[in-house]
Amino acid sequence: MHLSVIDNLDKIPASDWNALTDRDNPFVKYEFLSALEHSESTTAKTGWSPQHLVVHERARLQGRLLGAAPMYLKTHSYGEYIFDWAWANAYARAGLKYYPKLVITVPFTPVTGPRLLLAEQPDKKPIGDLLIHGAHEHAQKTRASSVHWLFTNPVETEWLEGQGLMRRVGCQFHWQNRGYRDFDDFLAGFSAQKRKKVKRERRYVEEAGVKMEVLTGDALHETHWNIFYEFYRSTLHKHGGIAYLTPAFFHELGANMAQNIVLILARHQGKYVAGALNLRGSDTLYGRYWGGLDAFHSLHFETCYYRAIEYCIEQGLRRFEAGAQGEHKLSRGFLPSPILSAHWLSRPEFKPAVADFLARERNGLEFYMDELNEHSPFKRDSL
Repeated sequence: MHLSVIDNLDKIPASDWNALTDRDNPFVKYEFLSALEHSESTTAKTGWSPQHLVVHERARLQGRLLGAAPMYLKTHSYGEYIFDWAWANAYARAGLKYYPKLVITVPFTPVTGPRLLLAEQPDKKPIGDLLIHGAHEHAQKTRASSVHWLFTNPVETEWLEGQGLMRRVGCQFHWQNRGYRDFDDFLAGFSAQKRKKVKRERRYVEEAGVKMEVLTGDALHETHWNIFYEFYRSTLHKHGGIAYLTPAFFHELGANMAQNIVLILARHQGKYVAGALNLRGSDTLYGRYWGGLDAFHSLHFETCYYRAIEYCIEQGLRRFEAGAQGEHKLSRGFLPSPILSAHWLSRPEFKPAVADFLARERNGLEFYMDELNEHSPFKRDSL
């Protein structure tokens, strides 16, 4: 086996990369990651330099592709959704440089998924271990302060812990499909007060004369992407965010991943006024970006949550992950769910302090999630 680091995905065939993935998670597909590169959303200029780890049977990228990990050299901590600003400040106070660092993740995408992409074979462990050790070696070569595996699944997190990395736990809000027949069946499990609130929010949108469209596959056209990009930019402008993604990214996504896309658009008097972009895996819908006008009461909830939940029920999808953070999701049926990451520091003297911080953070998070569950909108006997 031979480990290499490549600075763009075009150096290997798409079919080879996708042979390591499955249908469960669309974000680790070649088409998604390469669209980020082709659109110049992930470049040295944006602080996201591709440094993908790949393992082949033979040297110089020859032979079968056995494993891969989407890795980036970062010069900042934006666009990751697992925040380490305090660690960077600690390095600065000690007179040390925290950047560059390495992250193994999907850029701008707070979605749990595989990070060790491994070919099907009887013993995958040697390949995974080689990728993990290769990340550490590349950190030393690039003088990176650290390696961060973000939004890892439980199995990979345990694997990484076994290699000496430190586990971190965070929280998101996810919707679970408990075999609901329709949206009313979902709301039937709510307390009367919470059910009334959701129905009122949906009624505001209907009474305003807003019509909803759910587009996927061949129904998507270039005009839809031009409209949605304007919504994406308007949201960032209103909230002071950074426009990581370019129009070219959305157009390439639409061209190459249309069957994974669920675009929900709101129209009023013949004009589009809001939109939410979702991607679909085999059993999960993932909410990613939203934008719209402020003129319509509760349109955000209808576009981003309620219509997407209806879609999941109709399609028999098991889960809906509506993005990072957002305690306001709780009252709308999204319950707290842990998210995981694993971290390695090149300077061992920082490890005790960080490990202590992570332990205290986990304890606080357990209390926080217990408290959130006490305020669930669901009746006690409906869960």
